[in-house]
Amino acid sequence: MLIDNHDRVINYVRLAVTDRCNLRCNYCMPEEGIAFSKRNDLLSISEMKRLCDILIGQGVDKIRLTGGEPFVRKNLMQLLEHLAKQEGLRELSITTNATLIGPYIKQLEDYGVNSINVSLDAIQPETFARITRRDYFETVHENLMRLIDSKMDVRVNFIVLEGQNEGDIYHMMEFQKAYPVRVRFLEEMPFNGGSRNFRKLKWNHKRILDHIREEYPGFEKLPAPLTSTSVNYKVQGHEGSFGIIPSFSRTFCGSCNRLRITATGDVITCLYGKPVTNLRRLLRSGLDETFVQEELISAVRSRARDGFEAQERFGSIFGSSMTSIGG
Repeated sequence: MLIDNHDRVINYVRLAVTDRCNLRCNYCMPEEGIAFSKRNDLLSISEMKRLCDILIGQGVDKIRLTGGEPFVRKNLMQLLEHLAKQEGLRELSITTNATLIGPYIKQLEDYGVNSINVSLDAIQPETFARITRRDYFETVHENLMRLIDSKMDVRVNFIVLEGQNEGDIYHMMEFQKAYPVRVRFLEEMPFNGGSRNFRKLKWNHKRILDHIREEYPGFEKLPAPLTSTSVNYKVQGHEGSFGIIPSFSRTFCGSCNRLRITATGDVITCLYGKPVTNLRRLLRSGLDETFVQEELISAVRSRARDGFEAQERFGSIFGSSMTSIGG
């Protein structure tokens, strides 16, 4: 079992399978993109399988595959098929922009994938195109509706971007009113690959909730696990629900149970920190898996208490792109 230096059990890993993405969201990276990792620097599918087996053996029972965009990774389904067979894995989930997931939806159901998080910061085509710099809205919307009709739990992650998509907040609320989907509104994070300056946050979690309350005053708070990053609410009569994730305010850090592992094998113990070790070299060294286990144990035993302490310890990482951090 992985237990950090603050007595928190680490049972949830976000594993990035690629740092590449087919969108160019303006809050994530510059229009021209970023310097993506060399192919040989990415963990192979077989290395990811081995790494996941080691993690599960250490008590990790929840794995979320992220990116970049996971479905640009060749042979991704081989990894999912492998994970679907692991008895120690309680929850298997994916975060995606839903542009490429269409052909795999039935297969994902068959593999027992529990939930899909769709990153969708607009529910109107023109807003979508402006933010993503791509014209994929119809494809995303069609795949989202198919996912809602599936057996998987579907969540929509909507980052509130000042001056860009505030007008879509109520439209997204109407979407969860009509469909059984969980919409989570996130504070913007300054991991934009240097695409713009980030001085202060206007739309924090309190402002987002107050804005929703103006139009939908009759909501109630829903119970959530201690480790949940979102505070969740339900409007009576709505098919879905909504939540607020204070990703910049970082009110949930005290119960953090997560590790991030990037597509190149970097271990990030806090979103606001920097890599503390790299597992790729160990996985390729031919050494026994015990060395990987010891490296993971060492990493979690030096975690920052929260995102603010991590930021102080590591300095600014705000020029990084979310696609390279791992979603």
